[in-house]
Amino acid sequence: MNLLSIVVPCFNEEETVEIFSKEINKTLNEHNFEIIFINDGSGDNTLNNIKKLADENSNIKYISFSRNFGKESAIYAGLKNATGDLVCVMDVDLQHPPSLLPEMIESVSNEDYDVAAARRTSRKGEPKIKSFFSHMFYKVFKRITKMDLVEGATDYRVMTRQVVDSILQLKEYNRFSKGLFQWVGFNTKWICYENVERVAGQTTWSYWGLIKYSIEGLVAFSTMPLTISILLGTIFSIVAFIYMIVIVIRYLLYSDPVQGFATIMCSLLLLGGIQLLSIGALGKYLEKTYIETKNRPIFIIKESNIDQN
Repeated sequence: MNLLSIVVPCFNEEETVEIFSKEINKTLNEHNFEIIFINDGSGDNTLNNIKKLADENSNIKYISFSRNFGKESAIYAGLKNATGDLVCVMDVDLQHPPSLLPEMIESVSNEDYDVAAARRTSRKGEPKIKSFFSHMFYKVFKRITKMDLVEGATDYRVMTRQVVDSILQLKEYNRFSKGLFQWVGFNTKWICYENVERVAGQTTWSYWGLIKYSIEGLVAFSTMPLTISILLGTIFSIVAFIYMIVIVIRYLLYSDPVQGFATIMCSLLLLGGIQLLSIGALGKYLEKTYIETKNRPIFIIKESNIDQN
């Protein structure tokens, strides 16, 4: 039977790792699998709890980072160290239902699919404002990147070894896994499920963190913000030129002096805001280029029970 490697990023999840392990063992008791926990610089007892599980179960592996590198780095580290013919990525808080795993494994093992991925069809239990902005993100992402990122798509998926190897070829430091999964292509089966609340603990995602993550995704897969800056600059330059001609004509024909302090101030503030927005967009791309050229490692392992090459 094919070995299934389950990659599980963890950050301050001391309350959930044992519950997750028990649920996976109950769901996959007839399958050959390993769990690879990635401790992403947790500040609680997450690592100790993982080590305890690893001592009791030979199929539980762990990698512990030297600090918090982020979920994207944790996913990459897990994929890089997974040895299974099939590889699964899922969250430890059980918001990714383990009950979907048998169908996902069946889809990539015996059907004509390379990936079986889960998507949420509802956001029950989430604040409405969070659901609204999530919906808008998918619409904007599709529009400016021309990539068909399925709304409600999650990182929860089972992939063949070929797909995983393709993703590992993408070695950029700034990673947006949902986009990378979509970018490599392959035949994907989408499996729908209702939103599930955390089994324990509190989420470490803040609204600000989600906004920054969304910006990272848009910048990683599109240069449209730069194009928008050029278009805005062109439009307002034309408008300003036409307005200048109107002022000259009015003065020559009617001796009408230039007036309108409030209009001038509003125009200056508007144009200044657009200029700062454009500079900010340009600066974001320069930031990404600057970070990539440093060629720093995506993660640093402090300790692990997996043999490192």
